[in-house]
Order: sequence, then C-alpha cells, then structure tokens
Amino acid sequence: MTTPERRFVISFGCPDRTGIVARIATFLAEHGGWIVEAGYHTDPDTGWFFTRQEVRADSLPFGVDELRRRFAEVAAELDGRADWRVWDTGERRRVVILVSREGHCLHDLLGRIRSGELDVDLCAVVGNHPDLGPITEAHGVPFHHVPFGKDPAAKAEAFDEVRSLVDAHEPNAIVLARFMQVLPPELCEAWAGRAINIHHSFLPSFAGARPYHQAYERGVKLIGATCHYVTAELDAGPIIEQDVIRVDHTDAVGDMVRKGRDIEKVVLARGLRSHLQGRVLVHGRRTVVF
Repeated sequence: MTTPERRFVISFGCPDRTGIVARIATFLAEHGGWIVEAGYHTDPDTGWFFTRQEVRADSLPFGVDELRRRFAEVAAELDGRADWRVWDTGERRRVVILVSREGHCLHDLLGRIRSGELDVDLCAVVGNHPDLGPITEAHGVPFHHVPFGKDPAAKAEAFDEVRSLVDAHEPNAIVLARFMQVLPPELCEAWAGRAINIHHSFLPSFAGARPYHQAYERGVKLIGATCHYVTAELDAGPIIEQDVIRVDHTDAVGDMVRKGRDIEKVVLARGLRSHLQGRVLVHGRRTVVF
C-alpha cells in the first residue's frame, strides 16, 4: 500500500465577509504552502463561512506547531469568534470503541482496520458484556469488560470506569458501536465532538427503542441509519452521515433488521472516516462535511 503524502489540514469557520479566502490563501502562499485540496461553504441562514484546506507538509518551512501559532494570528485578524483547528495527517489517529452484545459494527470496523482501509490505531474495545471479547482479542486489540448494573449507583460507577479506560488513550474518536447505554451528561460534555454514535434508523424518524418495529408498523419503504455526534439530548446530536436502503411489503421485521445492519456498518465507517480526516465542521446542531 502506498504511503499517503503527509499534509497539514486547516479547518476554519467564522461569520462570512469579503476577503476571508484571499487572506488564508495569501498567508499560505507567503510561506510557500502548496494547497492540494480546498472546500468552501457559506450557510445562507446563519451567514457562517466554512472552509477546509489541505496543504503539503513538505511545502512549508516549519512544522504543525508553528503553523498553528502563525495561523492563530490570521484567525484572530479575520474574526475573534472564529472556530478553527490545524492538524497533521502524519499524527496517528487513536480510536476506542464501546460495544454491547451486537457485533456487526465492531466486526466491520475490525476488518476495515486490519485491511488498512481505516488507517487508525484502535487502542481498546470496552464492552458492557463479555461477548465480543474473543473477536476483539483475536485482532490483537485489548478488550475491557465493564459490567453495568441496573442500580443507579452501580451504573454511575461503571461509567466512571469506562471513562478512565477511554481517557487513558486520549482518543481522537470514541465510537459507540451499538453500545446500548445512554452516556451521562458529564461524559457527553467531556467527549463532545469526539463521541460518535450509530443509530439504526434515519433520524429524526423512529428515534428511541425498536426503530425497525416502528418502521414496519408504519409500512415504510425506506429504512436507514444515522451516524451522529453524541450529545446530552438523546439521538439528537449533529449528524455526520446517513444512508437508506429500500424495503417493501414482503419484508418482515427480521428482514428489515438484516438490511438495516448492512446500512449501519457502511454509515458508521463513512462517518468515522470523515471525522478522523477532519472533514466535519460543526456549527450549532448542524454539520458541514467536506
């Protein structure tokens, strides 16, 4: 497999006005920056401007830390409310996955990581049941079983242990691969912008429990999956990726579940990849995905 060219990625957002693109391009050109990918968007409802730009790392005379320092001055000059970040594709992206008993999403991610399709360091898998431990460890990944009791105090203690296990790796993404537990508000806040969930319906339709049964009862012709950031409001975080698959009157609930799982795997992989590549810019409850 060919090693990808190392790049510095700049994502930036602020209230739109004339001259933003020119100022960023001029800043990069002054230092010899070779832009190899650039995306731009302005939201007409909020008037907020978004851009994501990739620059060849070897075209600049300094490293990513110095780029951050210098770009901070540009961002402040453009607008004090600017939301921006700079990261280096040469830095390995770290991921921790949270699971329960259902393994289809975990199996899919393990396969994509093993094949190199998802080029990340999978630091650990944490499960509230032990069922997926053997397949995880067969891939050489540490598995941690943290049982969850029904008692609120026991559940709070379990979440404390999960947080400790996850935070030890300082992951770039925490993936809830059908974890089937609602994160407490304090964890949603601590992992904001990093915790990613896959929901087995095309949100906002059929939120909550048993979405396929809800869809079957309504006689829907399309079912889908939604990958979104986790927030304290259940299943209402900013949406990263969605897709659907067609069903018809011949499909029983079991058929819909099987087809839905296929979509869940694809949507989660796409959403995680977009997040890890810094392609998702969040503004309020919405996202721009370059």
